[in-house]
Amino acid sequence: MHLPMAFPRSIIFLRAAILLLLIHAGHCFYLPGVSPQDFQKRGAVIVGRRWFISDFVLWATWKESNRIVFEDATFAFNRLKMSFITALISWAGLIAHLDYSIASLGDPLKVKVNKLSSTKTQLPYTYYSLPYCRPDKIVDNAENLGEVLRGDRIENSPFVFKMREPQLCNVVCHLTLNVKTAKKFKEKIEDEYRVNMILDNLPLVVPTKRLDQESPPLYQLGFHVGLKAQYAGSKEEKYFIHNHLLFTVKFHKDMQTDSARIVGFEVRPFSVKHEYEGEWNGKPRLLTCDPHTKRTVINSNSPQEVEAGQEIVFTYDVEYQESDVKWASRWDTYLLMSDDQIHWFSIVNSLMIVLFLSGMVAMIMLRTLYRDISKYNELETQEEAQEETGWKLVHGDVFRPPSNSDLLCVYAGTGVQFFGMILVTMLFAVLGFLSPSNRGGLMTAMLFLWVFMGLLAGYSSARLYKMFKGAEWKRIALRTAFMFPATVFVIFFVLNALIWGQESSGAVPFGTMFALVLLWFGISVPLVFVGGYVGFKKPAIEDPVKTNKIPRHIPEQAWYMNPMFSILIGGILPFGAVFIELFFILTSIWLNQFYYIFGFLFIVFIILLITCAEITIVLCYFQLCSEDYLWWWRAYLTSGSSALYLFLYATFYFFTKLDITKFVSGALYFGYMLIVSYAFFVLTGTIGFYACFWFTRLIYSSVKID
Repeated sequence: MHLPMAFPRSIIFLRAAILLLLIHAGHCFYLPGVSPQDFQKRGAVIVGRRWFISDFVLWATWKESNRIVFEDATFAFNRLKMSFITALISWAGLIAHLDYSIASLGDPLKVKVNKLSSTKTQLPYTYYSLPYCRPDKIVDNAENLGEVLRGDRIENSPFVFKMREPQLCNVVCHLTLNVKTAKKFKEKIEDEYRVNMILDNLPLVVPTKRLDQESPPLYQLGFHVGLKAQYAGSKEEKYFIHNHLLFTVKFHKDMQTDSARIVGFEVRPFSVKHEYEGEWNGKPRLLTCDPHTKRTVINSNSPQEVEAGQEIVFTYDVEYQESDVKWASRWDTYLLMSDDQIHWFSIVNSLMIVLFLSGMVAMIMLRTLYRDISKYNELETQEEAQEETGWKLVHGDVFRPPSNSDLLCVYAGTGVQFFGMILVTMLFAVLGFLSPSNRGGLMTAMLFLWVFMGLLAGYSSARLYKMFKGAEWKRIALRTAFMFPATVFVIFFVLNALIWGQESSGAVPFGTMFALVLLWFGISVPLVFVGGYVGFKKPAIEDPVKTNKIPRHIPEQAWYMNPMFSILIGGILPFGAVFIELFFILTSIWLNQFYYIFGFLFIVFIILLITCAEITIVLCYFQLCSEDYLWWWRAYLTSGSSALYLFLYATFYFFTKLDITKFVSGALYFGYMLIVSYAFFVLTGTIGFYACFWFTRLIYSSVKID
C-alpha cells in the first residue's frame, strides 16, 4: 500500500506546530507562578520570569535547607535535546513549583493581587476592576494556559513588605466615592466577592477557628470586599468596606544563615472609618491608627460605610510570626484534610459494590460459563444442538456489525483518548507533580495530554473500523478528530460569550482562544490521522466465529431485558461507586476550595473502571442468554448511562449547595457540567464497551462451532 498524500502533509503540519512551541521554550525554562525578581539572588541568570539554562541542566538536590544546586552538564547533553525536553515539560505545566525565595532581614517582599472571586456568581473579575489603590504602573504577570482559563489575572500591588520588619498603620491611598464607584463596591459586596492576593506563591487566607479548639484552623481563600450589616437600633441594611488589613506573614528561620523563608500568609480584614488631622496631604497623621502612640485597629466598631461622597482611607498592618513549619511543608496546612473518614467511607462503599459485582462475574465465568461451554462441547448431534437455548445459539450473529458502526468507532476512539489522558494525569498527580502551588498546572497538563492522546484515539477508531470491514479510514479519523472537540468548543464559545458580556476576567482572551485552536488543529488533528493510518495498516481483528448472512430473529424479551430499562439500571452502580468523591470535586470547583487528595481519587478511579467493566459484562451475558445479539451499542450505553446520573446529581447539588441566582452564572454552571457529563459518558461507555468486547470474544472462542 502506498503512503497517502494526506499522511506526509499531516506530518509536516505537526512538525511545524511543534516548532512553534519550541520557539517559545527552546532556550528558557518557565516556572509557573514564580517571580524571581521578588528575591534577587546569585547563582542563576534571571530575566523576567524565565530562567535561561541553554548551557545548564537543572539538577535539583533537595537537602534540609531545600536549596537548588545548578551544575554545569554541557558535557552530557547538547542544547537541542535539552531544549526539546524543557519545552515539553514546561509547556505541559508538569514542573513542581521551585522557588528560590530565601529572604534576609529587610529584604523587600512584593505582594501580588489576583482576581476577585465569588461563589454566588462564579464570575471572576480583575482586582483593579474596583477602584482600589493602584501602584504607579500596573504590571501583569505572565500566566500559563490553565491560569488564564481559570480567570486568574495576577498583577503587582501597592503593598510592599520588608522581611521581618513589622509595620503599623501604613496608608496606601485616599479615595472619595462617587455614585459610580460606590455602586461598584456595593455590587461586589452584595455578591460576596473575595479579594485574592499572593505572596511568595502562597495565596492569602483568612484563618477561622474550628469548634474543636485543639484542631488547626480552617483557611478560607481571600477576604471579603466588605459586608452588609445594620447599625444598632436600625433595620436598614448598610454596606461596609474592609479598608484596613492586618497581614500576618509566617516564616521559617534558617539558624545557620539568619535568613528565612515564607511559610504562611494570613489576613484579618477590618472596616474602619479613619479620621485624620487637618486636610489630606498624602501622608496625614491618623487619629484612628497611629504607630507613634501604638494605637492599632483591633475591631470594626466604627465601620467605613460605602456611600457616594464618603472618604475612604486604605491602610494595612504587617506582623511576622516565626513558625516551626519548614518551607517544603508549608502547603500542608492549606491542604489539611479534616474529613478523611468520609473519603475512606466512600472507598469502602465503592469496594462493596465492586465485591458484589466481582462475585457475579466470578459466578458467571467460573460456574455458568464453564458448565455451558462443557455442555456445548459435548453435544454429539445437530438435533441436540437445535434443542439448546442460550448464548451459543446467537454465535452466527453476535459479531454482526451494529447500526451506525462508524459512530461507535468514533466514540470508542474518543473514549480511549480520555482514558489515556486521565490515567497519565492521575499518575502525575499522585506523584506530586500537579501540586496546587502550581496554579493552573492541572488544567494545562490535561489539555496537553488530551492533545497528544489523539494518537491513541485515531489508532483505536481505525482498528475497530477496519474490523467492521470499513475502507475509508480518513473519514473516520476526521470524525474522531472533530466530533467531541467541536461539540465542546461550541458550548465553550457560547459560555465564553456570556462571560465576555459580563466583562469578567473569566472570559478567555482572543490570544488564548487562538492557542487552543492551534493545539487542536496543529497537533491533535494530525496526531489522530497518524494514529488512524497506523491502526488501519494493522491486520484486521478476526472474529472467533463466522457471521451468518441472514440475521437471526430475536425472540420477544422479558420486561426487565428491555434495552432502556437495562441501560438505566446499568448506570446506577458506576455512579454509586463515585458519587461521594464527586461531592468533594464539585465543592472544590464551585466553592473555591483546594482538592489535593489524588490518592483517594486514583483508588476511586480504579474502582470506577472495574465497576463499569463488570456491570456491563453481567448485563451483556444476560442479554446474550435471552438470544438478543444486539450488544454493541447497549454495552456502550449501559455503563455510559452513569453520566445521566452525574448530571442529575449536579442539578441536585446546584439547588441544595450553591447560592447562584443570576442567569449567566446558572448557564455557566450547567454548561460546564454538561461538558463534564458528556466526557464522563464517553469515558465510562468506552470502558464498558471494551470490557464486553473482550468478554464476547473470550466466550465464543472457547466453544466448538460446527
